[in-house]
Amino acid sequence: MRTSPDVDRRRRRGVPLWRYLAALVLLPLVGVVVLTVAAAQARSAEVAGAERAEQAVRALALLDAARSGVEQEMIPALILSLIDDPAAAAALGLPTFFLRGQEQAALDEAARARAITDRALDRVAEGPVGAEAAAHAAEDVARLRRAYEGGQLDIETLHLRFLGVSKDLMAAQADAAATATSAGVPGATLRAVRDVQTVAKLAQTAARQMPLFLGSLLVDGQEQMIGTRTAVETSWMDYRDAQRRMEGLSGQPLREAWQQVRASDVVADLDGLFARGRAGEVRDLAFSDLVAALFQSQERGTVLAGLVGTAVEEVQLLVEADRERAEDRLQAVLVMGAGLLAGSVLGVALLGRSVTRALRLLAGQATEVSQGSLVEVEVAGPREVRTVSAALGSAVAGLRRIQDQAQAVARGDLDDALLDEPLPGPLGEVVHASVKAIVTSVRQREELQFALAHQATHDPLTELPNRAQAVTLVTSALHRGRRSGEMTGLLYVDLDGFKAVNDAHGHAAGDQVLREVAARLRAAVRPGDVVCRLGGDEFVVLVEPVHAEHDLLDLAGRLIASISRPVPVGTATAGIGASIGVAVSRDGGTDADVLFAEADTAASRAKAHGRGRAEIFDETLRLQLARQAELEAAISRGLAGGEMHLLYQPVVDVASERLTGYEALVRWERPGVGLVPPDRFIPVAERSGLIGDVDRFVLGEATRQLAEWLATAPGTPGRPEPTVAVNISGRHLADRRVVADVAEALAASGLPARLLVLEVTETVLVDDPAAYDHLTELRGMGVGIAIDDFGTGYTSIGQLRSMPVDTLKIDRSFVASAEPAHLELVTLMIRAAHTFGLTVVAEGVEEPAQLARLRAEACDRAQGYLLSRPLPAAQAGALLRRDGVTAPAG
Repeated sequence: MRTSPDVDRRRRRGVPLWRYLAALVLLPLVGVVVLTVAAAQARSAEVAGAERAEQAVRALALLDAARSGVEQEMIPALILSLIDDPAAAAALGLPTFFLRGQEQAALDEAARARAITDRALDRVAEGPVGAEAAAHAAEDVARLRRAYEGGQLDIETLHLRFLGVSKDLMAAQADAAATATSAGVPGATLRAVRDVQTVAKLAQTAARQMPLFLGSLLVDGQEQMIGTRTAVETSWMDYRDAQRRMEGLSGQPLREAWQQVRASDVVADLDGLFARGRAGEVRDLAFSDLVAALFQSQERGTVLAGLVGTAVEEVQLLVEADRERAEDRLQAVLVMGAGLLAGSVLGVALLGRSVTRALRLLAGQATEVSQGSLVEVEVAGPREVRTVSAALGSAVAGLRRIQDQAQAVARGDLDDALLDEPLPGPLGEVVHASVKAIVTSVRQREELQFALAHQATHDPLTELPNRAQAVTLVTSALHRGRRSGEMTGLLYVDLDGFKAVNDAHGHAAGDQVLREVAARLRAAVRPGDVVCRLGGDEFVVLVEPVHAEHDLLDLAGRLIASISRPVPVGTATAGIGASIGVAVSRDGGTDADVLFAEADTAASRAKAHGRGRAEIFDETLRLQLARQAELEAAISRGLAGGEMHLLYQPVVDVASERLTGYEALVRWERPGVGLVPPDRFIPVAERSGLIGDVDRFVLGEATRQLAEWLATAPGTPGRPEPTVAVNISGRHLADRRVVADVAEALAASGLPARLLVLEVTETVLVDDPAAYDHLTELRGMGVGIAIDDFGTGYTSIGQLRSMPVDTLKIDRSFVASAEPAHLELVTLMIRAAHTFGLTVVAEGVEEPAQLARLRAEACDRAQGYLLSRPLPAAQAGALLRRDGVTAPAG
């Protein structure tokens, strides 16, 4: 509320402020004290930071010495293990007399490296930085030494354990470097610390190369060789990356020292040796060359350790200089602050108590207001202070209005009349407008949150709960059933004939049918039951509680009758039906996923028994589900245990009958069962999600095999390189990981993308937009795309123009048929594909007359038993080595 002018004038009366101006000497005094304390604290913090950085750099140097010692100890340790492992020594071609002659040298070298490591770790443990890491490293090193001295570790494990200790010490170095750089050190010191990390990383990666190289000479098996080559390749890439990072060193002397090291003969010789090793060119390395390489590796490690020491010395000099400068600045600040403080003491003694009391009171009230406490402002003191106090009181009154409005917003009372009252003045108008905007935003946010929550849990077409919400609702119902002991039912509704509606009337009509089915399902169930749409033409009905199983069957019958009534679609009507699977949880003990699976299995049996009916999940289906689960587990074990392999069916040029490529076909040799046909396990893998693992296995093996064939039997100049075709399932193709899976297989094998062909069924391209987008992205990578079994789905020839495909494969049923209509259709397919620039492959060619017909129709390629049966890898690869020879008939 506003005060009268007379009251305001009385508040402003008092002693003029000029009488107290002399007391303002207090301000310089307070300023001097505050500035001196702040400056002293800042300088003290700089000194402490410099000391911490110095300690961290010292720990960094000692940790690097320990890491270098561990890596130097690794080579003699591996040599001692070779001495105790004659088979490994023989694999390297090392004579026994040489190893025995080197035994004492290896022991001496190991003792020397141990002394370096132990001394460095002891010194780190004495300091405040890295002590815990040093203690852990000392324990790990001690355990490792006891293990290999007792002959408890093979060479590979010994190597990995040494690398693990080195990696832990490198991590401790990184922590020490982080401590050094977290203290606000100058830019030059920060760059020097990073130089130490860069050089240390190079030394570490270089030290790992020789053990990995020796390991690559020891392995014999194909799988071990692949793993070792991968490790050698990774180590080489890390080493090259570390070399590239050395170009960014900040210190000029350090860069010059690195250039000398890099140009040295030992570094160049070792780089060349390891480059040939990663290419697989040194499997039979001469004994003398191996000995020289071992000594060169030790010499390079010593040189790089010296380079690390040089970098650490530079950092130590910079840190020491930083600390000295910080101490000098602290001393200067203390001297200056003491002088200013002594000069201001005299002025402080002259301050008057009357004005200071009024100012303290006003300042205290202002502080309380600034801290959110809207106190009553007392008006006292000189006239100017009174004026300020009155203004502060008016401001507090306005803040109280704002506080009241904010409290209304906070408690959610957006309809409070207080929110409509404007505040005085221009600032009040702005604040009031802000409050109104906040109220509007809160209301919009609430509406948006409700809409987003609804969208996340409901199907946008039918407004029914979606699959994720259905799982949540079923889980909650099962929990309630477990507490109450009542039964919970789930009806899995799968529409019959829905695809025919889409094909005959279009997808818009199909959406209209789905909305009508949703409405009929809601109308047919009880008020407490829930209808959900899982996707496509699949719905579920959650029923709780259930008094008897036959009640669920009665409900299923009513739902089937309701759905089967004709559905108006524009000016026409559409006829559909439904097959329903019923599953019951009697005490809530069933898992939601299990209940869904049981209902789905029962619906599948309903479809198999003639559609338009309901089936309840019983013991027979339970056994069927158990067998399927057993087969899924066997498939998973088969993939992990190497039970699956590939056969390769040649694809032949029709005109010349020369080999143009292969189709990779997966086969499963199950122990105790024998060969499992693909049509037995592929559908199970498709339903369970294991198909992605099967596809990844086929992709990796097929690309690796073709790359290996091409490496051993280069193609004839002027002749197209052979390709390999891999079938990709629709479920895997719809997964966003499929692009990465293909890219990883190509990268691992080194096979050019243009030599890989992915075969997909035409229904995948038509029915799944995500799969279509993934195929477009894969084709952009250079991978070829083929439509498999063309003619058996619903794709029209005219759609080929817009599809991301390169090849059309005509289904064997059309190739084998002698019906005139089928012969004409094959001709039409070939001509249409050629018109759109596609290559045509005919499948299932088994008779010479079929091949002659295809040749007459200018079909590009063919495959089938007439040309060759699917072959094992060895026989299939032999075809590539028969230059100019056609593929033999199988």
